Amino acid sequence: MSKIVILGGGESGVGAALLAKAKGHEVFLSDKGVLEESYKEILQKNEIPFEEGQHNEEWILDADEVIKSPGIPDKVELIKKLKSLKKPIISEIEFAYRYTSAKIVAITGSNGKTTTTLLTYHLLKQAGLKVGLAGNIGESFAKQVIEDNFDYYVLELSSFQLDNCYDFKADVAILLNITPDHLDRYNYVFQNYIDSKFRILQNMTVADDFIFYQESNTLVEELNKKQFPVNYLPVSLVKEVSEGAFLKDGFLHVNYKGSDLTIALENLPLKGSHNAINAMSAMLASKSLGIDNEAIKRGLTTFQNAEHRLEPVADIKGVKYINDSKATNVDSVFYALGSFDDPIILIMGGVDKGNDYRQIEDLVREKVKALICMGKDNHKLIHFFENIVPLIFDVDSIEKAVQLSSDLSESGDVVLLSPACASFDLFKNYEDRGHQFKSNVLKLITD
Repeated sequence: MSKIVILGGGESGVGAALLAKAKGHEVFLSDKGVLEESYKEILQKNEIPFEEGQHNEEWILDADEVIKSPGIPDKVELIKKLKSLKKPIISEIEFAYRYTSAKIVAITGSNGKTTTTLLTYHLLKQAGLKVGLAGNIGESFAKQVIEDNFDYYVLELSSFQLDNCYDFKADVAILLNITPDHLDRYNYVFQNYIDSKFRILQNMTVADDFIFYQESNTLVEELNKKQFPVNYLPVSLVKEVSEGAFLKDGFLHVNYKGSDLTIALENLPLKGSHNAINAMSAMLASKSLGIDNEAIKRGLTTFQNAEHRLEPVADIKGVKYINDSKATNVDSVFYALGSFDDPIILIMGGVDKGNDYRQIEDLVREKVKALICMGKDNHKLIHFFENIVPLIFDVDSIEKAVQLSSDLSESGDVVLLSPACASFDLFKNYEDRGHQFKSNVLKLITD
């Protein structure tokens, strides 16, 4: 029996603690913050010792193995001490993987991974497979593995989760794109972030399928540098591919081992070219696991996208209000702007993560009639866009942003919350930001 310490008491940490206890390990969970009451109750009910508001180093440094929350960066002193003592530090994903023989579909990318994960899961489930949804979304992978009732798992994986995976292996991997993000966690070295994303390919073999978007320049440059023993399945918006998927003349073409599937772009439940990439990736993954064309088509007709991702909120006097709060980097905003042809009032801002706004400069100039910068410190946004957008405003609350957007808009406009930034200056998280946006928009109807 080994002594396992869990650092972080959120969904992944509590799930890992439950799995460790179920497998007979000595378990201790430590969180420097305050645990949610629901998680405390779960730990108490299962007689798992824990602490909150501190880290007892004597206990922690004595661990045989540490399972670290993806939210804890390596530069934290406690992590440095553990590394100096050569203590194994792994992620909940790595730990859970040890206890399942299910096939794994692993999905990552700077943008689009939540939509692609939800769609892939939906297609597999609607086709009748016993499939679980986990990773960066849904219930903890480790918690689900305790019973291990599934033959397949679809996992959304962030770079932070991949960083502490070593023996983990995907049977099908999807890498959607790589654009600068979370550079504050990677010493502001883009290559470190790239290397992290490519960990999704580790341990894969020629029997495994690798689905990737081949117009993601950074991704393809990295593939040109290294060879991986996998079956390459490119997804393209501009070029026909014999094996993989591509968009041509308004139709998605998905080709896998001699089986072709064609679907009109207009029949997708998701709009925008970025969602064509997501849909083709999910469809390829489904075909890789043996789902037939008719089942895929049926599944597509019943899919609904995630909350806070280009989510329609209301149409008020001909003005469409769109909640894209999950757009926490510039690349996401690029795709969001490309999804609309109407004049846009854009709400951006928050905690800048080293953003380069040049990627959206032309789209903003072409489509945005007014920019509302929402945050505690908007000087970078204002400085970059002040000569690009006709109207630019500086606000420090969601209430002011929504009211101002209402005052500025006219019938035919789109009010788009697509922040490009983290939310922690004014909100708990991007979900909180999205919910507050929606509630303030709905107040416009009653006011």
